[in-house]
Amino acid sequence: MKITRDSFQKAGEWIKQNARPLEVALWEYKFESGSVARVQKYLSAFQNQDGGFGHGIEPDFWFPHSSPMATWAAGRILIDIEAVSINPMVQSLISYLTKTPQAEPGMWPSVLPEFNQYPHAPWWEWEEGVQKIWMFNPSAELSALLIKWSEKNSTASQLGWNSLEKAVDHLMDSTEMDMHEISNYQMLHKLLKPAESLFDKRIKYTLNQVLEKITCLAEKCVDRDVSNWSQYTALPLNFIDGPDDPLCFKFESLVECNLNYYDKHLTEEGIWNIPWDWNNSFPQEFAVAERYWKGILALERYEIIKSFGRL
Repeated sequence: MKITRDSFQKAGEWIKQNARPLEVALWEYKFESGSVARVQKYLSAFQNQDGGFGHGIEPDFWFPHSSPMATWAAGRILIDIEAVSINPMVQSLISYLTKTPQAEPGMWPSVLPEFNQYPHAPWWEWEEGVQKIWMFNPSAELSALLIKWSEKNSTASQLGWNSLEKAVDHLMDSTEMDMHEISNYQMLHKLLKPAESLFDKRIKYTLNQVLEKITCLAEKCVDRDVSNWSQYTALPLNFIDGPDDPLCFKFESLVECNLNYYDKHLTEEGIWNIPWDWNNSFPQEFAVAERYWKGILALERYEIIKSFGRL
């Protein structure tokens, strides 16, 4: 089934009937001139009194209390709607991060022991030493958020720079990296590009060197075997914002293959099935999470498809 204006309309209808109110508001914001206020209204439902986020905003773990990972997911949305530092939700988020102890220098804990007490995907299971799997996902990006949204020389800003330094050292020492962590570093670069001169003064590597390393790791991570793409794997468009992205030239024909893959695997409802499950854990809750993820995935894919002029 080919992606058309009709499939796009069907996707919008499916989202409004089946997705969370947050994704409905984001769909309207991105594609139908919807308001930022409406997105913020539904995003605020996931924010706790301590300023952090929870309540299953990341649908694969249902921990209701605040966690750095759930707060990262909210931060992505706040960046998406161009929230500014004086936004009360942003200020509360900064307060949460500054008061939350790090698991290791520069790293907020990615998974908390309490996750195990609530429905979750197997990869969100906490066990001793699990931070070594997650490393700077999402801390690399959280450090950049602190810098972007904090007053210069504030406690929050200093925490951001100190964490960033550790994250950059890890990046530059890495020979390979998980696709999610690469995405964190891509966002780090995007967030700190306006502060490039300050970055180059404070960090022992330049921001351009950081970008070169991110690009190298993304090239190595992407799965070039199209026959694997129905599995949960790193697709070229996972790393690309649009046709002007430098990685388009690195991946060459793979980008077109990826767009064609989206065409081929579109459902009759104008959306996509997700390529993962919870391995029979919490089957009732997974059925709900799966529906939520379909809405999130449709949002992400139609945005990139639109940027390539394929609607």
